[in-house]
Amino acid sequence: MTRFLTRRLVELVLVFLGVTFAIYAMVYALPGDPIRALGGDRPLSPAVVNELRDRFHLDEPLWQQYLRYLGGLFQGDLGTDFDGRSVTERMATRWPTTITLALTAWLIEIVVGVGLGILAGLRRGTWIDRSVLTLTIVATSIPVFVLAIVGQLFLGVRWDLLPIAGDSEGWPLAYLLPASVIAVYSLAALARLMRGSLVDVLQADFVRTLDAKGLTRTRVVGVHVMRNSLIPVITFLGMDLGFLLGGTIVVEGIFNLPGVGQLLFGAIRSHEGPTVVGVSTALILLFLVSSLVVDLVNSALDPRIRREEARS
Repeated sequence: MTRFLTRRLVELVLVFLGVTFAIYAMVYALPGDPIRALGGDRPLSPAVVNELRDRFHLDEPLWQQYLRYLGGLFQGDLGTDFDGRSVTERMATRWPTTITLALTAWLIEIVVGVGLGILAGLRRGTWIDRSVLTLTIVATSIPVFVLAIVGQLFLGVRWDLLPIAGDSEGWPLAYLLPASVIAVYSLAALARLMRGSLVDVLQADFVRTLDAKGLTRTRVVGVHVMRNSLIPVITFLGMDLGFLLGGTIVVEGIFNLPGVGQLLFGAIRSHEGPTVVGVSTALILLFLVSSLVVDLVNSALDPRIRREEARS
């Protein structure tokens, strides 16, 4: 287990360094001068521009800027934007909204997606199975902004069931509609994955052996089949949580939710490089940590994973 964890941590560090450097390089390679843009319609004097460039180390080589950023990152500093505000502090006020939205979507995804997958897998070949597969195909074919606007129109405006913007209503009312919009796509994929995994395990030899030994169908399915079927599902859910945290930009904009996604979108539009890099770094860390947790959970559920890693 120690070797398995050490290898995963080394891989995590290497991926983190590679991805963050790529993002850092691409952000600062974007056209336009963010320092001159600070003046708006009134151009800044050359002396002020030079002072700001020196303060934010923009005249240094890219690799030197990145190393300086990593040095601050290891001290818990995600940088400072061009207005002198701490990126960490700006994110701190917005994380609760994004985390609440992502976790609500994740909960909906687990309950509905896994439930539909189990129902379709146990009723393979019936109208229930075909209906679930059809619904998942339809759900993934609708663009997210169309689904969000349609949900606002019917559930919010016409039927007055849920709020259509802002978070003044608090959880869960203010988050149910945007979270459902985010969850639809992952929910559909999860349902199909759960159904396929369940069908494969039900056809395995050990299931026939358990049936032959006289175990009840409820015990066979509820204990042995479900444990083996959930391994790919847990992997998907762990990876998807990272995607949900970073994939709320469009939905937070449509529903006017003051989260990290909205902060990132505004920073991209205004060429606010430190904010873009800082937010992206935080999201990458969350994604990598969730991936590590998924690997550890999978190795606990299936010892064969540990043995394969030990041999490799």
